[in-house]
Amino acid sequence: MNYLAHIYLSGVNRELKFGNFIADSVAGKQYKNYSETIQKGILLHRAIDDFTDNHNIFRKHTKLLFKDYRHYSRVIVDLFYDHFLASLWSQYNSQKLEDFTKEFYDQIEEEFELLPDKMKRAFPYMKSQNWLLQFETISGLELILEQMENRTKFDSNLKKSISNLLENYDVFKNGFVVFFQDLQIFVSSKIQSI
Repeated sequence: MNYLAHIYLSGVNRELKFGNFIADSVAGKQYKNYSETIQKGILLHRAIDDFTDNHNIFRKHTKLLFKDYRHYSRVIVDLFYDHFLASLWSQYNSQKLEDFTKEFYDQIEEEFELLPDKMKRAFPYMKSQNWLLQFETISGLELILEQMENRTKFDSNLKKSISNLLENYDVFKNGFVVFFQDLQIFVSSKIQSI
């Protein structure tokens, strides 16, 4: 899953949310340098990634893209899923997506010094481009894919994947709804056991 889903799945606990957000920039046991609750957020992020990578629907969706995008297919499906979460937001959260994202950006601004160096460089760009809200529309998703494509070392053609999404929109959307229900159940129990 990508940023929006990780943040949303953390619930209301600020430290858990922060840890879940920074997890990809925290290698190995470096997570132990953070407070206990931030550590739990990092471990939750890793558990969500593992669950996602092994879920049959996620694997089916990556297979639909693998021929054209190879190892980038997993990244693309993650981004597609954040699009569906954003576009279906009112089914998952009563707070407006715009308000949710603004609150999160404000939180990270307050805790900016705690961010790993990689996130310190990425966050201002993410906020100024309002990535979390951009996921709501196809054009916003396309913009994010294009920006990511410009930063990949190899020819990823990430932006081109929008055509794959549009051709199979209902397949991806319906699969996401079932997958995300499973993921929410998993996260609910995982938060208790971390």
